[in-house]
Amino acid sequence: MSDVFADPDVSDDASEAAGPVPVVAVVGRPNVGKSTLVNRIIGRRQAVVEDVPGVTRDRVPYDAQWNGRRFTVVDTGGWEPDARDRAAAIAAQAEIAVQTADVVIFVVDVTVGATDVDEAAVKMLRRSHKPVILVANKADNQSLEMEAVSLWSLGLGEPHPISALHGRASGDLLDDILAALPDPPPIVEGGPRGPRRVALVGRPNVGKSSLLNKLSREERAVVDSVAGTTVDPVDSLVEMDGEVWQFVDTAGLRKRVNQASGTEYYASLRTAGAVEAAEVAVVLLDAAEVISEQDQRVLTQVVEAGRALVIAFNKWDLVDADRRFYLDKEIDRELKRIPWAIRVNISAKTGRAVDKLAPALRRALESWEQRVPTGALNQWLTALTQATPHPVRGGRAPRILFATQAGVAPPRFVLFTTGPLDAGYLRFIERKLREEFGFEGSPIELSVKPRKKTGPGGRGKAHG
Repeated sequence: MSDVFADPDVSDDASEAAGPVPVVAVVGRPNVGKSTLVNRIIGRRQAVVEDVPGVTRDRVPYDAQWNGRRFTVVDTGGWEPDARDRAAAIAAQAEIAVQTADVVIFVVDVTVGATDVDEAAVKMLRRSHKPVILVANKADNQSLEMEAVSLWSLGLGEPHPISALHGRASGDLLDDILAALPDPPPIVEGGPRGPRRVALVGRPNVGKSSLLNKLSREERAVVDSVAGTTVDPVDSLVEMDGEVWQFVDTAGLRKRVNQASGTEYYASLRTAGAVEAAEVAVVLLDAAEVISEQDQRVLTQVVEAGRALVIAFNKWDLVDADRRFYLDKEIDRELKRIPWAIRVNISAKTGRAVDKLAPALRRALESWEQRVPTGALNQWLTALTQATPHPVRGGRAPRILFATQAGVAPPRFVLFTTGPLDAGYLRFIERKLREEFGFEGSPIELSVKPRKKTGPGGRGKAHG
């Protein structure tokens, strides 16, 4: 048997197919190892795992593949009957995952055996009428594998004794999962581009999950007044203004990654990964509160990642005239380094102006992918530098010989010069570049390549 689940070496061409990929939901009571099993299936530590119950709270999808077949694995929070408050919301997410899945993996802790909660979960699973594969997890040795026999009593058929932590007995389970999936759709060459990827980020309790639920018109993420409810990034396909977008609701960033620990450390890494994987980020700020250092840190993370940016001031329904006066001053002071960011004022609670998000995202992405023709760029730059030349330094002023746009997403420009340029002059060029060509909602990168002198009296050449 294989001791790993994921099949990362399969080429995209071998497994790319038209239509939706099948969905496998992983469910069970708290702390039976569901997230560890998900990590084993996808072949990397992506789902947040900690040796305490309740770490996973939403239903969280991940891409996986096995023997050339792609599918989606959905991690869920612990299911419990008669749950209340936040636990009830977590259990409801698990039940939604079951209803939307093609196959359900029901995980039981073989070291504990079938509990009353497991038996109640079986009744819920039977009502779903979905194919269920019973997994006896934590079977780390042969004697524990024998204990799995008792799980026949659950009435779900043959138990699969495995160790998600060590990868024991994984191959047969994956084969059975593929056998239970619906037949794959026919392969289509050159399919259309997928939905644009949007990271929904911000400090804890600014309303990220509430906004996601409002946009998706369903309780897609667990919402609680306690900060830090979301731990894993949660993917959702959301239709806005006639277009489907892929939103990722991420954990709120409380601390710097190197200062966080445990669940928060891994959640911070997942959030950073979500920003890196996105094309555009919506940074949610609480309009009713002062722009904080945490807000600044989130904005810096998005800008440094080179992603398009929309700032959404949430909870606008709580903002009165006095707060607007002070907020305008805060924006001028705290956001002066990113005046190019697109700003919208919304209320996730009431739905106020959430319809402005889609046009703002499109504008930001259009700027993010904008390319300026080389001729137009140099014609504009020549006129600019003649009107406002670089200040004289050491008796000479460096000149810009030529400029080119080296790439997009984000736009990157290279200036070939006779010498280094002052940082202030570079900021001046960027400001004028935006005034001329736009780039609203997108960072731009300017780099300088001074001409390298080959020797005394010799002609120079630019760095390569």
